Amino acid sequence: MVHFGYNPAMPIHCPICQRETCWERNPWRPFCSERCQVRDLGSWASEWYRVPGASLTIPSAPDNSDETA
Repeated sequence: MVHFGYNPAMPIHCPICQRETCWERNPWRPFCSERCQVRDLGSWASEWYRVPGASLTIPSAPDNSDETA
């Protein structure tokens, strides 16, 4: 699939460290290395990145400790 103006050999910049890297034959794309890919995943896992929107609150299960068997 070819997109207008897209050149896979054209260098891109890593979104984490801004180092120039190539899209083609890069197993960590769009990152330059596994280290930057893991840093990005860690940022999502620690909630450093957030998607705007309403907070999702999951109701807890009812407490049935007062019931006897």
